[in-house]
Amino acid sequence: VSYTPRLTRRPLAGRLTASTFVLEQPRCIFPEAQSDAPMIWLVVALDGGRWRTGASAMGCAVPRGPLLTRRPAATEQFDPNTEPETPPLAFQTFPNNTAYATLGTSLNNYPCAQPTGDITVLRVGSETACSRDPNRPSCNGPLPGPGPYRVKFVAWNSSGLQAETLWSEPITLLKARPADDLPVTGSGRSTGMIVLTSILSILFAVLLACLVALLVTCSDSWGSSSFFSTKTDAVSVRRYNTHHVYDQPAARL
Repeated sequence: VSYTPRLTRRPLAGRLTASTFVLEQPRCIFPEAQSDAPMIWLVVALDGGRWRTGASAMGCAVPRGPLLTRRPAATEQFDPNTEPETPPLAFQTFPNNTAYATLGTSLNNYPCAQPTGDITVLRVGSETACSRDPNRPSCNGPLPGPGPYRVKFVAWNSSGLQAETLWSEPITLLKARPADDLPVTGSGRSTGMIVLTSILSILFAVLLACLVALLVTCSDSWGSSSFFSTKTDAVSVRRYNTHHVYDQPAARL
């Protein structure tokens, strides 16, 4: 199929990151099948060479450092007759296997007509939960390094390979910058320091507002308490009348 996969031209956030990139969907590219409709898969491969690898804490090979001595491009080593969801095309062993197949879906999901308002793109590298799960060889996991990579779409059914596109142009991801390399403002403070200072200032303001609100609430409660009431209770004095005592006449002698 004379189609070359390409990055989306839509102005999307995260079109290209340190571990993902966004492709246009292959709509109206593969011929429709009358029976046994194929599954469309995306094959991601190294553009060429291999990374120096080392063991991670999980026991998996991870890229370390630049490419070693140049070898035939992974795109040339890829065998299109290799079925997806098998160890040779598993994400978990990439980049040692130089290529993996992911995002398998029915051909019916790529119709010629584009739904109104839909953004018809594919984000490669968006799944993290399955990146180390050997039971998910077709995981769409984060790409392990900046690349460059090449991709192609292939159509498989029960009879094998039915069609394939051309390889894309090399795709190089963004590289994370160390904190020491962050740009420094004219005052000599790095961008990271300014952001940290701003966050701390906001947290302090929120804490101060909460403290003021607490004091106001407690003041209202104390003002209405009977313990601090200045109203004196009315004092009632009862008047008692004593029994009349009559003087007895003096005894006559």
